[in-house]
Amino acid sequence: MVSSEISAMGKFSKKMHYNKTRLFNYLRNPPNLITIVSIIVLLYLVVIPLWEILSNTFQLQFRDAMKTGLSEGSFTLRYWIQTFASTISKAMFYKPLVNSLLISLNVSVFGILIGGILAWLVTRTDLPLKNFFSFILVVAYMVPSWCKALSWQIIFKNDRIGGYPGMFQSIFKIAPPNWISYGFFPIVITLSLHYFVFSFLLISAALSSIGGDLEEMAEITGAKRSTILRRITFPLVMPAILSSFILTFSKAIGSFGAPAFLGLKVNYYTLSTMIYANIRNRMTTQAFTLSIVLILVASFTVYLNQKAIGKRKSFTTIGGKSTRRNFIKLKKFKPLVTIAVFLFVVLGVIMPLVVLVLQSLMLKKGVYSPSNLTLHFWIGESNPAIADGEAGIFHNPRIWLALVNTMKLVIITSLIATVVGLLLGYIISRGRKKISGRFIEQISFTPMLIPSIALSTIYLSMFSKQQLFLPVLYGTFSLLVLISIVKYLPFAVRSGTSSMMQINSELEEAAKIEGTPWHKIFSRLILPLAKGGIFSAFLLIFISGMKELALIMLLVTPETSTLTTLTYSYTESGFEQFSDAITTLIIFIIIVVNFIARKVSKADISQGIGG
Repeated sequence: MVSSEISAMGKFSKKMHYNKTRLFNYLRNPPNLITIVSIIVLLYLVVIPLWEILSNTFQLQFRDAMKTGLSEGSFTLRYWIQTFASTISKAMFYKPLVNSLLISLNVSVFGILIGGILAWLVTRTDLPLKNFFSFILVVAYMVPSWCKALSWQIIFKNDRIGGYPGMFQSIFKIAPPNWISYGFFPIVITLSLHYFVFSFLLISAALSSIGGDLEEMAEITGAKRSTILRRITFPLVMPAILSSFILTFSKAIGSFGAPAFLGLKVNYYTLSTMIYANIRNRMTTQAFTLSIVLILVASFTVYLNQKAIGKRKSFTTIGGKSTRRNFIKLKKFKPLVTIAVFLFVVLGVIMPLVVLVLQSLMLKKGVYSPSNLTLHFWIGESNPAIADGEAGIFHNPRIWLALVNTMKLVIITSLIATVVGLLLGYIISRGRKKISGRFIEQISFTPMLIPSIALSTIYLSMFSKQQLFLPVLYGTFSLLVLISIVKYLPFAVRSGTSSMMQINSELEEAAKIEGTPWHKIFSRLILPLAKGGIFSAFLLIFISGMKELALIMLLVTPETSTLTTLTYSYTESGFEQFSDAITTLIIFIIIVVNFIARKVSKADISQGIGG
């Protein structure tokens, strides 16, 4: 009896020792350790916040508990009922929802029309100046969407709302109607002029991948050009069109800047601006319910995209033969089409920037004459008679602080997110057949489904109190870095995965056989081969962070304010010249950094946003 017990204990001890050895050997392998840490961190920063904000909507909050006499934290449907079935539901939920859907649908349609036509002209016709047009059209994405909203305000503002006229009214003495100045129409136009770039890049890539032999064969059989477009070209680019629609829709429905600048003054709310309004009015839990709805709508559109593309037939469009194609000759329409594209570039990309610069030089708002020009809002010293004594942006300590905060934020975020994205990309590319690899791939892309204002609301809720591993972070610069890394991680992971997929794993295996440690393989072999994707990811995150507003709007304090949040603050205070000057500075930094990156590393932002 005793001997059998001793034997059993011995077997158990051997089994424990064996399991410990296996675990130790497993953890000694750096990729395995990275996988475990990645899963834990992603769960903590992505999944748990989603669960926390959802659970909060079913818990009675302190203020409401005091009113009802019930205990704080008790189960309740109060906030969902207020959102969907109360006297304020129409104003707080249904109208903003309808506005958001209408804006997103129209922006998606116009974005595809604009981007698709431009993509076809650039890739399929003998349009001149193609490289110039392609570059300047991508620059349109570098300019924040709310920059175009500010420019629209400057041009089409009327004196019925806001007290002073815009350029159009000042020059032509005709006040634009309110529906042109504010609300649905200008929001759709400004967002369309921003998000058409997605369609341009995706459809351009699809058109470029279609072999010229398909269309040539159709022409040989006597098919008309219209028939070729309808029966061959259009079906082949349909997946790109659907992706463009869904990507634009999901971005537009969570957009905050343009709806805020062009809608709030006339009480035209979208879901994103209503979330912001609820937070400001201390209706935080109601804002949480709206955030969940916004996340569900954005996620559903992505699901529809996957289903739609998955059901479409697959075609092989690139074969072993030459794909040389003959460009369609525009003939007598060539000058007219070239002028039309050039006018679009001028009006849609260049003019908004010129208008911003011009407005920043106006001493008095609404007076557009040479005598009203000034450099005060750029280099002026403090003057009590101008803008409540605010000094120009180059002499203003508040703006210098925001500039330093912005540069610190985007550089730190870009570096960390790029490194993390590369590591996760390695795990995903080498573990696609493993559950862990697929899980990391899915969860790392989740932040892309969450609109910025909704993610900001989630982190506001989570980090306003002490967490298991972290102290209270609300009001700190660290929270801005953390949420920015999480939001832009999908860009970095996508770039990292693409780079890793292009590196043959046989190179690693050969190095391992030679006994090279993993950290040396990664630093001396993988990093040099993946440097193109690294620079592209860094550049895209840098540019996205420079123009980000909605993501950090609810989280900044006066000490942690950035250039974008300061722009919004000045606009709310009526100092539009400061807003325009700061926006011009933001755009200048973005363009300079992009130019340097392209020259030094050949980094291409289009690789990260769809091209």
